[in-house]
Amino acid sequence: MRRNNAVNRAATALAGGVLLLTGVALLVLPGPGLLLVLAGLVVLSRQFPSVGRYVDPVRDRALRAAVDSVASPLRLAGSVLAGAGLLAAGAVWGFVPALPFGGWATGTGLILSGLILLSLLVWSRHRFRTAE
Repeated sequence: MRRNNAVNRAATALAGGVLLLTGVALLVLPGPGLLLVLAGLVVLSRQFPSVGRYVDPVRDRALRAAVDSVASPLRLAGSVLAGAGLLAAGAVWGFVPALPFGGWATGTGLILSGLILLSLLVWSRHRFRTAE
C-alpha cells in the first residue's frame, strides 16, 4: 500500500511537471502554453496542496486571454490567421525536409498547435460571445 502511494505520487509529479514545463516552453513557442501551465498546476496541486495557490491566478489569466482573443473581429481574424499560418507552416515543414528541423516531426507539432489554437478559438467564441 505504501509503495503504491509513492508510485502514484511520483507519477503525478512527473505528469504535472511535464505539463508545466511544456506549457512554459509554449509560452514563447506556438501553442497553448498558458493552458498547459494551468493543467500542470492542477495536476501537481492534487498531490502537493501548496501548489494550489497558483491555480486560481493562472486560471484567471488563461480565461482573460481566451476572452481577449475573441473580443473584437480584428483580434479574432488575427488569431484565425495565426492558426491557419501554423497549419500551412506544418505542411511546408512536413513536405520540405531540407528546411531546418524539416520533416514530419516538426510539421506535425505545428499542425497540432494550429488545430489546438483554432479549437480554442471556437470554444472561446462560443463561451464568451460578446454582445454585438
